Amino acid sequence: MTPAAIPTLPRGVRLHHDRVRRAEVLLGPETALMLDQIGAVILKEIDGSRSVARITGDLAARFGAPEDQVSADVAEFLQDLADKRLVDLTDG
Repeated sequence: MTPAAIPTLPRGVRLHHDRVRRAEVLLGPETALMLDQIGAVILKEIDGSRSVARITGDLAARFGAPEDQVSADVAEFLQDLADKRLVDLTDG
């Protein structure tokens, strides 16, 4: 994955708030992935137009965190979801 990659949720995958568990869940075909707060924040930033680098920069600014650390965490998280086919990454 490159910083210019644009993440999107593939068809049939969506972010859902589970009211019973009071948690965000990523739902896909035959898959339900419970998300921690960080994962939910990252996925809420996916809009199909912003690159991984832009999402990383926005999150680093919002939370006052070092951009290189945020970049590594975001890249690892998104790559893991891409490997599970829960996120598509297209070169921008």
